[in-house]
Amino acid sequence: MSLWNTAHPWLRELVSYEPGKPIEDVARELGLKPEEIIKLASNENPLGPSPKALAAMREMLERSHFYPDGGGYYLREAIAAKVGLKRENVILGCGSNEVIEFIGKAFLNPGDEIVCARHAFVVYKLMATLFGATTIEVPDPNFAHDLDAMAAAITPKTREVFIANPNNPTGTLLSQDEIDRFMEKVPAHVVVVFDEAYYEFLENPPDTLKFVREGRNVVVLRTFSKIQGLANLRIGYGLAKPELIDVLQKTRQPFNANGIAQAGALAGLADEDHQRKTRELTLEGRNFLQREFAAMGLEFVPSFANFVLVRVGDGRAVFQALMRKGIIVRDMTSYALPEWIRVSIGTMPQNTRFITELRKFPGLATAAR
Repeated sequence: MSLWNTAHPWLRELVSYEPGKPIEDVARELGLKPEEIIKLASNENPLGPSPKALAAMREMLERSHFYPDGGGYYLREAIAAKVGLKRENVILGCGSNEVIEFIGKAFLNPGDEIVCARHAFVVYKLMATLFGATTIEVPDPNFAHDLDAMAAAITPKTREVFIANPNNPTGTLLSQDEIDRFMEKVPAHVVVVFDEAYYEFLENPPDTLKFVREGRNVVVLRTFSKIQGLANLRIGYGLAKPELIDVLQKTRQPFNANGIAQAGALAGLADEDHQRKTRELTLEGRNFLQREFAAMGLEFVPSFANFVLVRVGDGRAVFQALMRKGIIVRDMTSYALPEWIRVSIGTMPQNTRFITELRKFPGLATAAR
């Protein structure tokens, strides 16, 4: 008898998350040297971690035989101080993705619904499916959240609404006024999740923590994977009212945030200079890529994050052609955007190399229109 006869039936339709292609895989498959490959696929920090974070992690390696602080006391204290909340408002996750899973464990049952934008981070739908819930995908004209339509999509079955701001993979940003109007319409039984993985790249970000301070059923997600350059360590966090954090704490595994990650995150959080350099590099690279796309006649979505979504005609073909040249970008077919690729901002030499190779693709401008 097949195990599928006893497993949850909704797992049959679950499609695993497809990450950006690793450098090691490309080197092995194409016979390239790893040091000659550049990865512009996963919105990583091309500067790497803060030197202070690296030093803290090396020191913590000497304590690898001890279990980590299961409650993440010092990191939670530092995060709370940084954002003007209390430690009781903070939960740590193995990446902010794990906090999404905590929210699903806490509130989703088979037959429930979540609401998100049509072109939003695919993990929201994957997590909902994992718990037997249905995802209501709301159209997003011009690749931006339509919060009026999302509010209208809320029903008595809705348990969670996910809003990524800036949105991944489109890079679009919602204003404070749009968010405030939406929150006025949200019923009390719904948990609203603001996914702010790219928050630190914004010059004037909207304030979603005010809803936490007001005691609303809101979770704000942030991560150390992006501007902090700690993606390999899988460390992120959620911010919410203490009662909601208490509920989520019941769903997590012991020691879910490892000690080396906590040490690196704690040191990196205090390194404002490294974050400033990353923001400056991102702005310079983003402006460069968008100018080049415009000059090439390519449609792109103006971005507020550390990546740009650009229409190239045959996204998979361009992805594969660039990969053969040792440049990894993100094929967007899995997001139902087969004509598009997403390009992370790299160093200026990396950005220039990408544009040089992209220009060589035959018929690109014509195909992208």
